Amino acid sequence: MRVHVCAVGRLRPGPERILIEDYAARFDRTGRALGLGPLAMTEVEDRKGGGPAAEARLLERALPEGAAICALDERGKPLSSTDFADLLARWRDAGRQDAAFVIGGADGLDPALRARADTVLSFGPMVWPHMLARVMLAEQIYRAAQILAGTPYHRA
Repeated sequence: MRVHVCAVGRLRPGPERILIEDYAARFDRTGRALGLGPLAMTEVEDRKGGGPAAEARLLERALPEGAAICALDERGKPLSSTDFADLLARWRDAGRQDAAFVIGGADGLDPALRARADTVLSFGPMVWPHMLARVMLAEQIYRAAQILAGTPYHRA
């Protein structure tokens, strides 16, 4: 199952990009044997300033057809890392070819796109900058592969 992160905004060179690229490369190595990967990052940018609705249209074009969709939103459900790994495994085992994680811009996701998601995930009640949310998501995707592979990376 291919894994996609579709996010609003461009990630500039810097520590966040380095971390994301590192976790993505690690995931690709571990996930291959598990039927997961590769991890692809797609960035969209609403240059006309149309807000969440315009961003949602751009994000929807980036979503692979038939993908399981997980929207990241502060109103979502927090999951443990193990539950997150189980979610990926269920989608994979159900024959989903793609899983897409959607991160909105500064004003969040359009309600219609959020409602369309199979799962709405929260990283807790705090609001995170979208660049840090990408890093945290990349690490959790990598951690999920480690959990599914039975490695000692996850020590819970």
